[in-house]
Amino acid sequence: MGEHETSSSSTSPAVGRALDILLHLAGRPGLVRAGAIARDLGIPRSSAYHILSVLVERGFVTYVPKEQAYGLGVSSFEIGSAYLRHEPLERIARPILRTLSNRLGQTVHLGILYGAETVYLLKERPTTGRSGDVDTPLVTDIGVRLPAHLTASGRALMAHCAQAQVRALFPRPGSLITRTGKGPRSLPELLDQLARERERGWSEEVELVSDGLRSIGVAAFDHNERPVAAVSSTWHRHYCRHGADVVRDVLTQGAARLTAAVSGRSPSEAAAG
Repeated sequence: MGEHETSSSSTSPAVGRALDILLHLAGRPGLVRAGAIARDLGIPRSSAYHILSVLVERGFVTYVPKEQAYGLGVSSFEIGSAYLRHEPLERIARPILRTLSNRLGQTVHLGILYGAETVYLLKERPTTGRSGDVDTPLVTDIGVRLPAHLTASGRALMAHCAQAQVRALFPRPGSLITRTGKGPRSLPELLDQLARERERGWSEEVELVSDGLRSIGVAAFDHNERPVAAVSSTWHRHYCRHGADVVRDVLTQGAARLTAAVSGRSPSEAAAG
């Protein structure tokens, strides 16, 4: 028997079970106990515990002792974010963002989660001359990373993640940094804020990233109702062609268009259905 055959026969079952566990956790809204994983996937409990311990060690799964249960870890987020950085998502989103930017007369972004950071994939500005704030200096250029808990895009995405996944992103008390001296200072405060934003369907930050600036973000979803990217807009806090409610509504429509374009489904659609 050759080396490849030996590897295939002895290793593939464990690899397959590890992938099955990750997909199982990804499809569940909250934490899952090891016994339930073993039962649902039809694998021995001892094998489930062994595979879970390896996945925890590598950061793909996080274990919450208080609940004695498991959820996806930071490494899983990083892989998902890396996939979403590929050109197809940007190509699909670009015309949508361009329309939103021209409707609002202000800058619009596409952002994703990369670990505990927001990464900006696209930045669309309105046609020159359509807005008085076209030249607003922003730090949110393409490729820039910012703390996700401070950005409207990042919080719009985290609001639809399981609490265990958010906890995995901020494992230590000092993880919640600030840029302007404002923003959530503790994980319970952040989780409470995310719960409110999930309920209303959009997120907002006022001078958390830069003094004088305000942003609103709305998430778009995949076919499993998971957040894949967020559309957001940033403007001068004391100047905007429209009220914040108009910005919110336009971005919500744009996020819905992006969700439909990637054959996704939002949690609100699922609830209504």
